Amino acid sequence: MAFAITQTCCNDASCIAVCPVNCIHPTPDEPDFGTTEMLYVDPRTCIDCGACADACPVDAIFPVDALSAPLQVYAKINADHYADRDPIAEAADPAPNFHAWGPPVFSRTIPADFAPLDVAVVGTGPAGMYAVEDLLLHTNARVTLIDRLTVAGGLIRYGVAPDHPSTKKIGESFARFHTHPRLRLRLGVEVGRDVTAAELAARHDAVVYAVGMSDARRLGVPGEDLPGSLAATTVVAWYNGHPDVPADAVDLSAERVVVVGTGNVALDVARVLTTDPAALVGTSIASHALARLRSGKVREVVLLARRGPDDAAYTRSELLALLGRDDLDVVVDARDERTTRAIEDAAPGAKAGLLRGVAREAVDWSAPPPADRRRIVLRFHSAPVEVVGDTEVRGLRVTGPGGDAEITAGRVVRAVGYRGTPLPGLPFDEVAGTIPHTGGRVEGLTGAYVVGWAKRGPSGGIGANRACSRETVGTLIEDAVAGRLPVRRRRLPRLLRRW
Repeated sequence: MAFAITQTCCNDASCIAVCPVNCIHPTPDEPDFGTTEMLYVDPRTCIDCGACADACPVDAIFPVDALSAPLQVYAKINADHYADRDPIAEAADPAPNFHAWGPPVFSRTIPADFAPLDVAVVGTGPAGMYAVEDLLLHTNARVTLIDRLTVAGGLIRYGVAPDHPSTKKIGESFARFHTHPRLRLRLGVEVGRDVTAAELAARHDAVVYAVGMSDARRLGVPGEDLPGSLAATTVVAWYNGHPDVPADAVDLSAERVVVVGTGNVALDVARVLTTDPAALVGTSIASHALARLRSGKVREVVLLARRGPDDAAYTRSELLALLGRDDLDVVVDARDERTTRAIEDAAPGAKAGLLRGVAREAVDWSAPPPADRRRIVLRFHSAPVEVVGDTEVRGLRVTGPGGDAEITAGRVVRAVGYRGTPLPGLPFDEVAGTIPHTGGRVEGLTGAYVVGWAKRGPSGGIGANRACSRETVGTLIEDAVAGRLPVRRRRLPRLLRRW
């Protein structure tokens, strides 16, 4: 019986590296790696060894015959990825189709007598930790790992929803490096406040910045700054107990909340706000958030999408998980014919096709939400025009098929993406919100490198950071071998000597 990859796949390719028959795709050297939502096991090639399940850092891989009811659909999802195999060749050779192995490729050359490097990595999120892993496992570097917060983890600790414990589990894989003999962990140290970029450069042969993107993109509509209008980044940090966000930052006294955006973060916010608080007991949710959810009045969350259901930003796996919930209702606002037509015409496995069995309703936005059950409403082909209110939010005016409409709501949450903020001493691209670089090499700063969202923008999940970090560490090693790293000053700044 084959194995199947399921909802929480992080795409970091740990499973690919251990598979003895090369049955998991796309692989890092295939063109669609990084663009597919998840990885897939070829059920016809799988030999049921279980190596992939043992290696998976987020417990996403199970034997097909052991899949729980909500995950059984993934047996077909994995098989469907290989549905385009040649049926004539299949009939002629019914034996398992063992994929061809490519020749080994050695992309790095490090001299045997190469002296150990001293490297600082700023940021303990996935991007930083993949860089740390690469440096510690594949070089003899000594690493100083720095984070401005007093708890390590970055977005794994403060960005993953508390009802996704499997995803958070990858933090355990990263944490094993915190006690590595060639690593020093320095928490509560902020670049620009406690130490400058120049001081870090003076102390280390190279500095890798994995500072992510902490700011939220704005809607650019009137009323966006009214009390009751807030960013999804604030909500996510609030329910995860981020020290920068106060316990009273999110008011849940409104019955209806509109979330602008349909990415996975938007789904996380909608799901957490409508989940029975009892189901969150025992998770990593902050105690203040759990208490406020218990006393809150939210019964409906509206997810607002500019485009149609076939172009929604959420992944199929996150939508399937939402549709599988029995403690809340999911409804599609059916006022726009384009939405209905897209759902009816979509292929069964497409995002729009997954909504075919979902209830549709011409929602009356002036009426309060139903009192008997919590629900999430998906409204497509609708863009925000204005956050309505005098002293606080009372609704959101949006586009619609018959002209603008007002959705009565007490809270508006914008979930339209992340944006980076400048780091003192480093260049910054104001348009992209990233640190300018070439292959991870920070422009204009010899010995400075960048990984993760600060490098490529807010795209890709956890696993995308592995390939991203590998490129940057490869560039760093190339520079070191070629003698392009700066010569460190022998006299160290006083602050750094105390470390």
